[in-house]
Amino acid sequence: MARERLGSRLGFILLSAGCAIGIGNVWKFPYITGQYGGGAFVLVYLFFLLVLGVPVLTMEFSIGRASRKSPVRLYQALEPNKTSWHIHGYVAMAGNYILMMFYTTVAGWMLRYFVDMAIGKFEGANPEQVGKLFSQMLASPLEMTVYMAVVVIASFAVCAIGLQNGLEKITKVMMIALLVIMLVLAVNSVFLPGAKEGLKFYLIPDFAKMQKSGVFNVVVAAMNQAFFTLSLGIGAMAIFGSYIGNNQSLMGEAVNVAFLDTFVAFASGLIIFPACFAYNVQPDSGPSLIFITLPNIFNHMPLGRLWGSLFFVFMSFAAVSTVLAVFENIISCTRDLFHISRAKACVINCILILLLSMPCVLGFNVWSNIQPLGAGSGILDFEDFIVSNILLPLGALVYTVFCVSKYGWGFEKFKTEANKGDGIKVKDYMRFYMTYILPIMILCIFLLGLYSFFNK
Repeated sequence: MARERLGSRLGFILLSAGCAIGIGNVWKFPYITGQYGGGAFVLVYLFFLLVLGVPVLTMEFSIGRASRKSPVRLYQALEPNKTSWHIHGYVAMAGNYILMMFYTTVAGWMLRYFVDMAIGKFEGANPEQVGKLFSQMLASPLEMTVYMAVVVIASFAVCAIGLQNGLEKITKVMMIALLVIMLVLAVNSVFLPGAKEGLKFYLIPDFAKMQKSGVFNVVVAAMNQAFFTLSLGIGAMAIFGSYIGNNQSLMGEAVNVAFLDTFVAFASGLIIFPACFAYNVQPDSGPSLIFITLPNIFNHMPLGRLWGSLFFVFMSFAAVSTVLAVFENIISCTRDLFHISRAKACVINCILILLLSMPCVLGFNVWSNIQPLGAGSGILDFEDFIVSNILLPLGALVYTVFCVSKYGWGFEKFKTEANKGDGIKVKDYMRFYMTYILPIMILCIFLLGLYSFFNK
């Protein structure tokens, strides 16, 4: 079976960025920035993105391109004889399924909020009523199932058309639309009366606020966000490396993807913070920012229904771009394992993901008594914990050690692959850092993540 290829470099960058750009950029980045004092946090985050995110992303792209295989089969093409690195391939494949078991439901929420905003359901509602609408949505298994199913079926339909004509073409349109909508929303927010204070809070570093939050807490949060924003560790990026040619060096491409990912996260702050300050709303109100705080803000804004609808189209595109990218990973793994056609892999996985997504949907209503991580937790929290706290950091650690260890692929082979083509190169002086410091940083993220999770 000949390996499919992407049609263009732009398609590769937008697909990879689409996978990285998810709900976390638009929702988590602004509220974490709000919690940890604004501009000072952004500076620390950018530092960790460069020293942590970019090297690991380069490694994922490299093993994908060198192997020309999906995550479940890439180790077999690169690992030394009689080694067991390939076991991680099956873990990575499982990670993609577990991620989609809850992410499809959250993507459905975004779609539902767009529909509600567009038909004027929030108009005239007071803050209490807006909060109640979110609770009502969670309490309805049928409604959540319908929106989740629309996301799943539509996304597999796009993937079934083909890599270039389906996934690449649709993602290009969606990502360009996402960037345009985001810029329009940011300009609107910046010119709201009273927005100046929000911009000041967001853009001017205030190290006193950073100290108040605790420097250690800020550093850990920035390190986590820089690492998790790029979806590293389950092969979600390696798959796109396997679809591209040798014209461009991979560290340069990793920088491009990280830049685009950060641009979206940064611009989402330009949308949210000026609006929060203009309407006297706390910018650190946590996850409820998107579903309760922002609809209230749009309610009071001139042309609020239009801006709110655009915002949730933007959120839907951010979510669906990740769903499409991870579905492509799942399809490619299935095809490599079972040697079946793309169409057959799409049908089988569509049915499978619809069934696997149901526990998350039911965890908010019918199965709300199941609290796997203690009182107040749900099935979504458990699935998210497995992916975010275990599979992503440990997977990234395995990829990193594989790329630098003489018992794995080895630094020289990694460097040769990463440096093919034009662009930023991996240098010899980076070897010590990538071999000894980078794995320790990833291990720290894993251990600190577990510690903070169980000591909430």
